[in-house]
Amino acid sequence: MKAALVQLNVTDDPARNLAGTFEMVRDAADQGAQFVLTPEVTNCVSTSRDHQRTVLTHEAEDITLAALRDVARDKGIWLLIGSLGLKTDDADGRFANRSFMVDPNGQIVARYDKIHMFDVDIDATESYRESAGYRPGDKAVVADTGFGKVGMSICYDMRFPLLYQALADAGADILTMPAAFSPVTGAAHWHTLLRARAIETGCFVLAPAQTGEHLSETNKTRFTYGHSLAVAPWGEVILDAGEAPGVYPFEMDMNRLADARRRVPSLANRREFQAP
Repeated sequence: MKAALVQLNVTDDPARNLAGTFEMVRDAADQGAQFVLTPEVTNCVSTSRDHQRTVLTHEAEDITLAALRDVARDKGIWLLIGSLGLKTDDADGRFANRSFMVDPNGQIVARYDKIHMFDVDIDATESYRESAGYRPGDKAVVADTGFGKVGMSICYDMRFPLLYQALADAGADILTMPAAFSPVTGAAHWHTLLRARAIETGCFVLAPAQTGEHLSETNKTRFTYGHSLAVAPWGEVILDAGEAPGVYPFEMDMNRLADARRRVPSLANRREFQAP
């Protein structure tokens, strides 16, 4: 089947971002993609919680979700909206970082809230406390599609292999890892982590990413790594999008799943053990 990764460079204005994202998803479908994927925080990249409280909405009112559901229906494609920043009704006011699987009728068939929060100090000038603004999810999700089962995850999740073992055990054929990855950790770990998750599980790994300098009129600029990747179950990189925003189609041969798992049946060979 033909799929496409959409690599974005969004601002902190969801309305401004939507037109470009909408056109890229349409373009991917027009190029023949049956499954299209967008990155983490497709609607808004912002470093300011105050600004997010101003521009983000609840799921039912989110303009990006509504518009992309429409284009999925109009084009008859499966669409992974990598994630959206959304308001919740949580007492502490934290947001959800939520991924959506949308079917060719425009219906949401699965939702996944990011489990692992990016709370790190990368160096003296770059640190993140995702949990200060976003509340973590607590449920792994596999979406049934017309072409296979898709295990859903988001960005920092990729550093926690037990999540992907659970998704593969639940029947996942494809693992989605939409991201807005730091350039520092991206250069060091991005390709290695994604290839490792594919090899460990015998799954396709699809990772659409944000890229470049994300402009803001009111807050400090953020940078992301880009390099949206598609990785085959044997660990080969099928597609590396580099750093330019755009639509990146590729062919995905589902027959490669059985071949990789036959050659190294690590899922079947795994044993329980007593921890030290």
